Formats: sequence, C-alpha cells, structure tokens
Amino acid sequence: MTGDTEDIIALRAALAAAEARAEIAEARAASAEAQVAHLKHLIARMRQDRFGASSERGRRLLAQLELELEELETTLAEDAPENAADPAVRTTAPRSNRGRQPLRADLPRERVVIPAPTQCPCCGSDRLSKLGESVTETLEVIPRQFKVIQTVREKFTCRDCESITQPPAPFHPIARGRAGPWLLSTILCDKFLQHLPLNRQSDAFAREGIDLDTSTLADWVGACTATLAPLTTLIRAHVLAAQRLHADDTTVPVLAKGRTVTGRLWNYMRDDHPFGGTAPPAVWFRYSRDRKGEHPTDHLTGWTGILQSDAYAGYNTLAKPGRQPAPVVSAGCWAHGRRGLFKIAEKDKAPLAIEAVGRIDTIFEAERAINGTTAAHRLTVRQESIAPLVTGLFDWMRECCRRMSTKNPVAHAMNYFLRRADTFTRFLTDGRICLSNNAAERALRGIALGRKAWLFAGSDRGGERAAAMYSLIVTARLNDVDPHAWLADVLARINDIPNPRLHELLPWHWKAHQQVHNTIAA
Repeated sequence: MTGDTEDIIALRAALAAAEARAEIAEARAASAEAQVAHLKHLIARMRQDRFGASSERGRRLLAQLELELEELETTLAEDAPENAADPAVRTTAPRSNRGRQPLRADLPRERVVIPAPTQCPCCGSDRLSKLGESVTETLEVIPRQFKVIQTVREKFTCRDCESITQPPAPFHPIARGRAGPWLLSTILCDKFLQHLPLNRQSDAFAREGIDLDTSTLADWVGACTATLAPLTTLIRAHVLAAQRLHADDTTVPVLAKGRTVTGRLWNYMRDDHPFGGTAPPAVWFRYSRDRKGEHPTDHLTGWTGILQSDAYAGYNTLAKPGRQPAPVVSAGCWAHGRRGLFKIAEKDKAPLAIEAVGRIDTIFEAERAINGTTAAHRLTVRQESIAPLVTGLFDWMRECCRRMSTKNPVAHAMNYFLRRADTFTRFLTDGRICLSNNAAERALRGIALGRKAWLFAGSDRGGERAAAMYSLIVTARLNDVDPHAWLADVLARINDIPNPRLHELLPWHWKAHQQVHNTIAA
C-alpha cells in the first residue's frame, strides 16, 4: 500500500512538472507569435511608405528586420508543441492557427489514399459504410529533371527522278549550341536575376549529374546576348521616345589585369504611370569604364526632354544652351536632398534638420495623394496646395542659413536645395515631373545586391553584356512579366520572326498575347 501511494505521488509530481513545462512552452510560443506579428507589421509599413522617414530608415533596417523575422519564425517552428521532444508538451499545448492560406488550385494533385480498416475497431463487425473523408494537402517539390530532345529529319528519295528530299533544319536559339530555350533562360536568370556566377552554376549542374563547364556556359551566355540584341535596341528606342526620363548610375567592380577598377552601370528609365501615361515602363542600361560626364552626353545624343536625376555634374552638359536638338530640362530629386538632412536629424538630433525633414515629408505626403493622376490635375493641385509649402520651406531655409556658418552641416545640407532651387521647384510648373528619382534607384537595386555575389565583372565586355541583359530582365519585371518564361519563349521564337514583327516579343506585347492565349485556352 505504501508503494502504491509513493507511485501516485510520483505520477502527480511528473504530471505537474509536465503541465508546468507545457505552460512555459505555451507562453513562449505566444510571446514569439506576438513578436512575429509585430515584425511583420513593421516590415509591411516600411515597404508601403515610399517617401517618409520610415522609407529612409528602411533602406538600412529592412534587411535586418527581415532576417530577424526569419530567425524568429524558424525558432518558433523548432519550439512548436508538435515538434517538442517532451510528449506531455506535444499533447497538452494548443496548436496555434496562423491563418495558413490554401495551396493554389492549379497545382497538380497526387491523391494518396490511406487503406481503411476492414473491420470496426470497437465491435469487430465488417459491415462498414463510408461516411466521408478528410483530406490533408502537403506541398512537395519534384527535383529538376533534364531531358534530351531529338529532332529527327527524315530523308526520302524519289524513285522516278532519284532526288533526295528532307525537311529544313529548324532554327536553334543559339548557333553551335545544344541547349534548349528553357535551359538558356534558366542560366541567364540565375546569373543576372539571382546573381549566381557561372562557376557556381556549373558546380550545381555537376551535382545533378550534368557536365557543363564554365566555358560552355559563358559561350551560351554570350551567344544569347547576341541573339537578344535586337530586343535591347527596341527597348532603347522605346525609352528614348519618352518626354521624361529618370537617370542614375551605380558602381561595378571590373577585373582588369590582375586588379579591379570601378566601372559604372547607367540606367535611363521611362515610367509614365505617375502622371497617368499609358506607355509601358522600360529601362535601358549602359556600361562605362569610368564616371566621366561624357558618358551621359553620349548616351542621350539626339534626345531632348525632362531628365530627373541627382545633382551629378556630368548631366550639366546636357542642359547647356545651344545643345542640339535642344537643351535637356533638369529636374531635381527631393529624395536625394532630403537624405542629407535626414542623416543629420537621425545622428545628431539637430532641431533644424528635424524640422526640415518634417516640412519635406509634408510635401511628399501631399504628392502621394496625386500620384497616378493626369499631368493637368497634378499641376493644378501643386499650384494650389503644394507651391505654398515649397515656398515656405525655401524661405525658411534661407533664413536659417543666414544665421548659421556655411561650415555647419545643416547649412550645407540646406544649401543643396538652395543652390539648385530652379531644378527642385520645376515640378511645380510641369505635371509630368516626379518629386523624386526613386524609380531609377529601384531599377538599380538588383545590381547592388548582385555585387555581393559576383564580386566583379570579368571585363569591359562583361559589363556591356550585363547592361544589355539587365535592360531585358528589369524591363520584364517592370511590366509584371516573369523573365524566366519570357526569355525562354523569346529564345525559342526570335529566329523565326521577321524583323518588322520583332516588337511583338517585347514584354508588354508578349504579356498581352499571353493573356489572350490563356483566355482562349480557358
């Protein structure tokens, strides 16, 4: 009897300990889920705010927050009750519902039916009738598969005239290549979209049993660039047909005789959507060995219109009187000007810098309300509501600078605006002009990420090749087109399409064609 009592006490103690561990696990999970929800809310806000202080801060913190969220969710899954090592925790702690979305209906389904019992487990009767079923869906992946396509051209001989007949050889995406369009598109997207160098791609193919050395992949990439060159030319023509362009550049380390030099990738972007334009967006990239002002002058030879950019002096030649066919109209970027003040406000907590950022944010807030409307409506709202804010800001900055030393960092940041007042206020007289040059900066974002992966371009030709491929891939993404599918289809068809119809392969025409095709198929 004493032994039974001791067993009961021990069992009660073990049960209490298990319940305590379950409560701790439940509290930890609830705290982690709350933190996950908070981080997701912060990230969503930072992605949504394109102009305010959250956007500026997000450029430095968004990646760190996303990494923190990833680690927290991984830890939460590892510590989840259903994965716990303690059976008591697994059985007693409740499972949280995170609002899981159903899997896409168009994905193929493989039905696996668990054999049902043939007898009732309660009474042993074999008279069972199906009442229904419960279906649990699990997402699975099929490893990448390779296949060889054999194109057979049969030969026939005529018994009367003894002539030999054979169908003509089909066009291949690239000459002297044994690669299909989807494989070529995969290599191009991995290199220029996923920033995976060819040597790493070659290693990945080797692990899957396919021998493709780096030199073979490089040959295919070069051949694809030449094949797709006509589309790059069409994108250039479309971009330079715009009345307003965004321009920016970024550094590209280039390998040169055992050392690296700093090259440049320039981009010129057409985006008419902010003022209600219907022309599809596109971006044209160019490469140069340095950042001399002669490069944008050469790139935009023969073009005239409104150029939105930062205050880089290399663009000034374009705006000089006497330029043919006409001087370019320069428009300043308020985001660049705001950035200097924001850094001082954040680091030094300078009251004048904080107030300046607040005033500029008010202008951005007013602009956000008219984004996407017609140029005429934007101009009306700006003259009625925004012009007084801009005038007040510049008058206040001039008064502040009169009371500060020119060496004061706040005065220096304010003078960035005051010295270029004409370019910063030009948007008040033309509804097509945007308040910032963020569109061009966003187009360069992928290149900035790529620098961390591929370290440098192999040569100047490599930089030119990258510029051509980025023109295609980034333009596809701007038009909500999957670059992988688009490039595969283009490579399969481009050699069969006559030159007058090449424009049909541009991303926006291709997208419209695919939508019509899908509608007919449905």
